[in-house]
Amino acid sequence: MTEDNTKPLTIEDENELQLLSAMSVDDTEELPVYKAYAGETLKSGVKNAEMSNIVEALKTIYDPEIPINIYDLGLIYKINQEPSGDIHIDMSLTAPGCPVAGVLPQQVADAVAMVSGIGKVEVEVVWEPAWSLERLSEEARMMLELL
Repeated sequence: MTEDNTKPLTIEDENELQLLSAMSVDDTEELPVYKAYAGETLKSGVKNAEMSNIVEALKTIYDPEIPINIYDLGLIYKINQEPSGDIHIDMSLTAPGCPVAGVLPQQVADAVAMVSGIGKVEVEVVWEPAWSLERLSEEARMMLELL
């Protein structure tokens, strides 16, 4: 017991407090802006990538704390493909304080840029609507039940 009659924090308690802190954002705080870029202008005459190939590339990126890909987690909100082959992706994170916030968007941009028929890629992290468990795919829901 400490002097104020509370139990000392265990490592598990400290980890939980850190996680809760990372998941919460004060309403007065401005949410961070994360953007990532990859790829090059698509050469003339090259056929644009199929959306299914883009989705497959997204499914190769996994959340480091949950063994589910970011697409099935519901982190990808929008994929816009321009006639030029350029791609703009809006994605979110499970929490504003996500520890991989600065890395994950670049992984997404790089993976999509590797798909044949893709030009420049821009990935932007958006916070509205906030991510929630309702965004999980059926496959992700089944996987979480197994964990």
